[in-house]
Amino acid sequence: MLYLLNTDEIFFTAFGYPMSYLEFFGVVFGLAAVVLSAKANIWSWPIGIVNVVLAFFFYYQIQLYPDMFLQVFFFVTNLIGWWRWANPSPEEEDRKKELKISYMKINQLLFITSIGLAGTLFFGYLASNLHQWFPALFSLPSSFPYADSFILTMSIMTTYLMIQKKIECWTFWIIIDVVATVLYFVKGAKFYSMEYGILTLLAAWGLWNWIREFRSYAKT
Repeated sequence: MLYLLNTDEIFFTAFGYPMSYLEFFGVVFGLAAVVLSAKANIWSWPIGIVNVVLAFFFYYQIQLYPDMFLQVFFFVTNLIGWWRWANPSPEEEDRKKELKISYMKINQLLFITSIGLAGTLFFGYLASNLHQWFPALFSLPSSFPYADSFILTMSIMTTYLMIQKKIECWTFWIIIDVVATVLYFVKGAKFYSMEYGILTLLAAWGLWNWIREFRSYAKT
């Protein structure tokens, strides 16, 4: 089964594009996880764990190293998010006895944004030098290190907001997904690019759905 984790193992070819098993199933599980997240369904977390394992191997093989490292973070945070949504304090419970959706404070929003931009510069510098510092592990230079690092840093910040069920997380996901759509298309990962285009639309739907859910609390 390990051969399925190799991007050279082709599942099928569509419109001249060779689709590997790894890329196909990584995208499928990724989309499923986001659909469930947009519906505030707790099963988004275990489905997300499968997705990040597949994505880790995929990003390594196409030299998007910051994205590869990001999957390690996502693996841990999927476990944390799963526990957090299932175990809220009594005042945080919604009708399903799960964590309630809420808004951020303005100072929190400014802090998250500042840290994200600073992290982009820091990790972009590191990523651009990985092939020089660790040539045995990274034989090729990182592709688009600063754009890739923006995705990494802002995804870390936004995942924290997702764990806390903050509505603003979906606004950040929309921005991240647009950048990722362009980056993966340029890199040649067309199916992943298409996935992130769809994720952009799903993030907009998630934003609308979470706002609607939040407003429903006042009615009850």
